[in-house]
Amino acid sequence: MSPISAHHRFRDPRSTKYDFLTSVLVRCPTCDKAAHVVPGPELVGVLDPDLFSPRRLVCRNCGTAMKRGPGSVALHRDPNEPATDPYFGVRLWLQTETRHGWIWAYDLEHLDLIKRFVQASLREGIPWRDHGRKMTVVARLPAWMQQTRNREEVLRAIARIHASLLRS
Repeated sequence: MSPISAHHRFRDPRSTKYDFLTSVLVRCPTCDKAAHVVPGPELVGVLDPDLFSPRRLVCRNCGTAMKRGPGSVALHRDPNEPATDPYFGVRLWLQTETRHGWIWAYDLEHLDLIKRFVQASLREGIPWRDHGRKMTVVARLPAWMQQTRNREEVLRAIARIHASLLRS
């Protein structure tokens, strides 16, 4: 039996959805092109901005700029509806619908993590005794995304998401 190559092996990096909120790709509410939700100007240079810190939505296409002060964040969403960003409630750019449900990501790094997990033939999770093992991004993926029989469909959907970014 030959050893499994690194390309076919996935080890859970213990990333949570909070790790991908530094720069969120969204649809501009004005022009419907790609825009970014980033930390407010007072946090420029801060490596790890607080989840509840001020944010701004910036669209380089039409010049739309919105500010949001510190406060609550809405991370919960309906799995049967398009995903929205937790700060302004606008639709995420990196998402598509499949026959099973929605595939979405906050940024390209988040999408890449999902892709690496789905395409891996060996998926190593966090040991059952570790605290927080059910809070990682890959541990919380829907069951249909984790099933081998849906691998090709999920990877095609991720390719569609990448293509939509190139078109914008």
